[in-house]
Amino acid sequence: MSSSDLELARRTLSRAGWLAGEAPGLADALLQHGSLVRYATGQWAQAEGDPDTGLFVVVEGAVQMYCQAPGDREVLVGHAEAGAAIGQTMRFGGGPRLVTAICVAPSLLLLVPDAALERIGRSRPDIWRAVASLVYAQLRTAIRLAAELAALPPRQRLASRLRMLARTGGGRGPVTLHLSQHALAEMIGVTRKTVNLQLSAFARAGLVEIGYGRLTIRDVAGLDRVAEG
Repeated sequence: MSSSDLELARRTLSRAGWLAGEAPGLADALLQHGSLVRYATGQWAQAEGDPDTGLFVVVEGAVQMYCQAPGDREVLVGHAEAGAAIGQTMRFGGGPRLVTAICVAPSLLLLVPDAALERIGRSRPDIWRAVASLVYAQLRTAIRLAAELAALPPRQRLASRLRMLARTGGGRGPVTLHLSQHALAEMIGVTRKTVNLQLSAFARAGLVEIGYGRLTIRDVAGLDRVAEG
């Protein structure tokens, strides 16, 4: 791994909410035992059903998650930008990978398989508390998204999903997402036309800026007001 990639990964982990409150050095342990891997657009980071579990952190780029649906369809269920961590571990039970993860931009991922987590755990048992925090956060997000799908009209649902994506990396200021309107529509269960109409209204209000295959969030607080309205 290059020194620049390593430093970028270290900065990304320093903002990770699931590592907050843990003793210093846990991020360095993840970097020491994990692997930094670069992926091209369209490459798979993992496949649903893979037996080898573990975590990966998006250090740079963007990844979309798909799962198998009835009728042999692949459904887009999530989008992760830099700062997001995804995965599971056999230590807490469960089974194979739950989603297929595909890079939608040139990406740098930190891969920490179960074997690496076990090695870290021998000297740093607090890694399991951090991983449990991450798994809980993933479960909480899944439940919240299910509730929003059932309860919110499209405008509020869109605003809520955008604010969640904007806050993933813990950064401040404008956040640019590698996200098409088609993908966004599929994730929140509406048509692309509906997303286009609502995003145009958000853009006129100064909340977002629309680009080709990209979306820049300008005002997360404004999206909060729409989502909670």
